[in-house]
Amino acid sequence: MLYRKVPKTGDKLSILGFGYMRLPANASGGGIDEERAIRQLRSAIDHGVNYVDTAPAYHLGRSEQVLGRALEDGYRKKVRIATKLPPWSVRSRGDMDLILDGQLATLRTDHIDYYLLHSLTRESFPRLKSLGVLEFLDAARKDGRIRNAGFSFHADLATFKEIVDSYDWTFCQIQYNYLDEQGQAGTEGLKYAHERNLAVLIMEPLRGGNLAGAIPDEIQEIWDASLVKRSPAEWALRWVWDHPEVTCVLSGMNDERHIDENLKVAENAYPRSLSEEELLRVASVRDTYRRLMKIGCTGCGYCMPCPYGIDIPGCFSLYNARYLFPHDIAARFHYFSRHGGLMGGVSYAGLCQACGKCEEACPQHLPIRDQLRDVSREMEGGMRVIIPILKGGLWCMDLAGKVKHILLRDA
Repeated sequence: MLYRKVPKTGDKLSILGFGYMRLPANASGGGIDEERAIRQLRSAIDHGVNYVDTAPAYHLGRSEQVLGRALEDGYRKKVRIATKLPPWSVRSRGDMDLILDGQLATLRTDHIDYYLLHSLTRESFPRLKSLGVLEFLDAARKDGRIRNAGFSFHADLATFKEIVDSYDWTFCQIQYNYLDEQGQAGTEGLKYAHERNLAVLIMEPLRGGNLAGAIPDEIQEIWDASLVKRSPAEWALRWVWDHPEVTCVLSGMNDERHIDENLKVAENAYPRSLSEEELLRVASVRDTYRRLMKIGCTGCGYCMPCPYGIDIPGCFSLYNARYLFPHDIAARFHYFSRHGGLMGGVSYAGLCQACGKCEEACPQHLPIRDQLRDVSREMEGGMRVIIPILKGGLWCMDLAGKVKHILLRDA
């Protein structure tokens, strides 16, 4: 296992982190196979993984519970735990302490090594600041409940830079892979955070497994033509690790074969180790994926900001994912959560008033207004009913798995 340093602290993190979001299901498909999930994590730790990431939202609170049990028998001392404060569950300064203290109890620990504000947006971060979240982070670091403060992010580059510059963060977590060089924080955001001495942790290096799952034949042919033989997953991981600005890459590993493969790759995935020919091959795969996409959006962001608040590149990205990876059932859920108001402000395609400002700025000359109508028609069915239900509350469970308390989210 290779390790990279956190710039501000010198802490050495394994380049492969264990994402505890997609845990293996039990035989009945009705919940987590806890025994298998615990065995998988402990095996990864035994092979050098020392960073594990969870959140209250994962498996409706069960992820933190299982992780707490997995880190018994001395394993807690071997890892850095990362978990998150869910902005949508916070209505007051007191809620922040209540949530953190509950997480400490559930995780069976006296401190969180890496604590994140979950999925910050242009709307959610100012609201959290007005409630005193930065003072909360200062206090929690001072009293030892958390060691390092950071944030995760799925919004636009300008917002990312503003958040980076707003506090003395130790780290941040962004979505990054060879299809998302320009979307969200992107390569520019990765370098921006690194230049300010933030450790940068990467989520979705395989786009939720889509870059390693059912690969289109045209893509597989490009990989097969390489003299260097690698699986699509290894190509994608090595591309991310090739960036020296990256500290740790999170993988939502729930299959033993995938875990073993990722561990093997992490033994020699040094930065700047890919050859020019290999980088060109990845670029060819990226360009082919983009050509196969339903909307030819590159995520450049020239169409932004939208006067009506639509995240145009974000909506297009998830719409493309729905068609490019038809086996992935999560695209609409992510659309609801990121653009429907579950995790922050609303930014869905149906807000379009056909003003045309975006089309005037688009370097690809896309018919954006027509495409937004298509996205709205395909992606937003049932959204106005489902979102209020999902925002109704966050169930926080005790160690026995029973509801301990409910934090109501803002409507």
